[in-house]
Amino acid sequence: MMSGNYTSIDNQNVSGSVPAVGDPPSHVAVKFTDSNLQTFPPTGGQGKISGAARPPRDADDTFGKPNSGSEEPQQSGWFRSFTIAAYRPYFDVDTSDVLERIKDSLFPFRGTFSEKTANNPDLYGPFWICTTLIFVAASIGTFVTYLAHKLQKKEWDYDINLMTWSAGLFYGYVTIVPLGLYIILKYFSAPAGFVQLLCLYGYSLFVFVPALCLSVVPQEIFRWVIAGVAGFMSATFVALNLKNHISSAGESWFLIVAAIFLLQLALALVLKFYLFTVTV
Repeated sequence: MMSGNYTSIDNQNVSGSVPAVGDPPSHVAVKFTDSNLQTFPPTGGQGKISGAARPPRDADDTFGKPNSGSEEPQQSGWFRSFTIAAYRPYFDVDTSDVLERIKDSLFPFRGTFSEKTANNPDLYGPFWICTTLIFVAASIGTFVTYLAHKLQKKEWDYDINLMTWSAGLFYGYVTIVPLGLYIILKYFSAPAGFVQLLCLYGYSLFVFVPALCLSVVPQEIFRWVIAGVAGFMSATFVALNLKNHISSAGESWFLIVAAIFLLQLALALVLKFYLFTVTV
């Protein structure tokens, strides 16, 4: 059919033709699924991830607290001794706690240190007391020796062995002696906690810090007095705090306490001859 210059083709009679696109609707309705946008985070188990939204696990203050529901495997037996978590409770003390225990060590006749620390013995104080003693002993010993050589106008050489000897003495004493005492008390059926003994012996050495500082006075008699007083205070502190516990060991308790007292005095003598004595 012809109408002017245009040809009209009947779409229904032509094979293989593409149907014409109809007129678009005036508007398209898009339906969204219901969502809870009024509150954030959503409270229900919505979306692909079920369960209520929660803050990250490390957003709370549970760093220093034991987590019974932890996903980490819990070690048992001897393997637990090689984990940081096994020693974390022994370093969980405040500065006020450490200062209070140091003050108790300077009043040895009270004999209440073991009772106060029975439920919460720490290794933080003993570690830093021993470390401080090592550096104080090395620095004070070096200074006193240097000063004595200069006053007599003699040549002076630094002795590096003073540092290593002090480290071996203090770290070794505060570890080996409590370990030996732990075994002895266990043999006499009066066992004491090993960490408790480490804590007691560690704080008993604090009195030697001011004693070493006073050893700079160039008077041999004064140095003997300082070493004797420090040794007596340290020995009395350990002996009195262990006396009530060791008394349950039977008739041998007095010998054990006497040995503890004399061993602390022996430590003071070693310090006197090696650190409190200046040789020119």
